[in-house]
Amino acid sequence: MEQIKELAALIGRHAVAEGLTDVAVPRVGLFKSCTETMPQHVLYEPALCIVAQGRKRALLGDAAYVYDVASFLVVSVDLPVVGCVIEATEEEPYLSFRLDLNLPVLSELMLEHGGDGGVRRGGVGLGLSRVTPGLLDAAVRLLRLLDTPEDIAALAPLMEREILYRLLVGEQGAMLRHIACQDSRLSQISRAIAWIKGNFAAPFSIERLAAEAGMSASSFHHHFKMVTTMSPLQFRTQLRLQEARRLMMVEALDAASAGFRVGYESPSQFSRDYSKLFGAPPGRDAGRLRAAPEVLVAA
Repeated sequence: MEQIKELAALIGRHAVAEGLTDVAVPRVGLFKSCTETMPQHVLYEPALCIVAQGRKRALLGDAAYVYDVASFLVVSVDLPVVGCVIEATEEEPYLSFRLDLNLPVLSELMLEHGGDGGVRRGGVGLGLSRVTPGLLDAAVRLLRLLDTPEDIAALAPLMEREILYRLLVGEQGAMLRHIACQDSRLSQISRAIAWIKGNFAAPFSIERLAAEAGMSASSFHHHFKMVTTMSPLQFRTQLRLQEARRLMMVEALDAASAGFRVGYESPSQFSRDYSKLFGAPPGRDAGRLRAAPEVLVAA
């Protein structure tokens, strides 16, 4: 398909290095990897991802989501996943386009185009669908603006709006309408997730989170696990450990200091949780990453 070839060429030209490249178009990121990557624990934020070349796998709980040029990924809430590039070479690197979801614009589109029907009652906050020519065309036109930066301010919002519209009327529209509705379960869970992200180092109770979401404790726990495939405490643990890993890598903190910074009072408990998630004790894992840093696997 010519659209995919052009999308790959645009990403290849503007993704200047391995990993994620932020570009002049707001909310757009380009990702490039010349090699397959080891599974990495990362936080996927609400976004659309279209693959122009190669293939990637994301694990959420026990479910595997594999996406390539034939399918796109939509993430509706912040989700800790295990991601890895599974098809990439120097000659044909993995290339992808990411657009962070603009929820106010989604809400406007839903109101303007009568999108209040078909809001699903529940489900995981991540989905795959087949790429359509219309969606690809809008993404290509948006990236073409990188070659004419003087046009970005005037035209990028229109093309971004078209992409969101095509998502809203497509297979993932029900999920997107769900997050755009302030009183929907997914929107309520999203508010609680945002609270956890901002307060993961502090103690909290399920009742406190349920109040933030505007739900009963039992209903909140059920719907939180349905959306994220994990309990609120497991979700917090993943955020804590990912941040501790970042602190040891970027700020060169020792394991005890990193664990304390993210809210652990017991170094032994921190080490146990860390080893369970990352497969090695904190100090050894950090040393390995410093010796052979990996390309960060973004959506």
